[in-house]
Amino acid sequence: MLDSSANRCFVCGPGNDQGLGVPFRLDDDVCRAEFTPTESYTGYDGVVHGGILFCLLDDVMANWLYLQGKRCFTARAEVRYRQPLPVGTPVRMEGRLLRRKGRVAVIEGKVFRQDNDDVVVEATGSFMLDR
Repeated sequence: MLDSSANRCFVCGPGNDQGLGVPFRLDDDVCRAEFTPTESYTGYDGVVHGGILFCLLDDVMANWLYLQGKRCFTARAEVRYRQPLPVGTPVRMEGRLLRRKGRVAVIEGKVFRQDNDDVVVEATGSFMLDR
């Protein structure tokens, strides 16, 4: 395990045994990851809780910066839920930089169903970089 302040992150931290354990990676200019939500993340009637979906989006966007050695925090996010996600449905996440000005990076994140490529939820977030 890497010695990092992010080791306990709920979404990606390898040192959080109650977290999601999502490993993020950079492919060219896109941050990517895959995840299959279990029943532990149910909101209602076999559907994944929207908060869990936003956690995934927040991290795929923030990791676009973090994996390049830049520390940041979420300053603002606008989320659009497009369809419910049944528990047990594998998803893939993608995060892309839209623009950067000074200490603010605006990043787009999307969660896709792996079985049909439909967008489940998407967001645009503004991230404040540490000095």
